[in-house]
Amino acid sequence: MKYVAWLLKAAIFFTLFAFALNNQQDVTVHFFFGTHWTAPLVLVVLAAFAAGLAIGALGMVPRWLRHRRAARLARYEASTLLGPQTRAGNPHGL
Repeated sequence: MKYVAWLLKAAIFFTLFAFALNNQQDVTVHFFFGTHWTAPLVLVVLAAFAAGLAIGALGMVPRWLRHRRAARLARYEASTLLGPQTRAGNPHGL
C-alpha cells in the first residue's frame, strides 16, 4: 500500500512538472490603475493558487479561534467539576 501511495505522489508530481514545462509563455496580468505584471503562465497559476489558499485560511481563522476558546472553557469546566481529588494525583476521581 505504501508503494501505491508513492506511485500516486510521483504521478501527480510529474504531471504538474510537465504542466509547468509546457506553460512557459509570458502572460500579462492587468491590475487596476494601469498596472500590470508579466510573468510565465505557470507562475501566474501558482500565485493564484497560493492566494486562494491564503484567503481560505484567513477566512477560517475566526472559527478556529472560537473553537479554541470553547475547548479551553470546556477543559476549565471539566477540571472544576471533577474537584480537587483529580488534581491531587488520583486520575480516576475515586
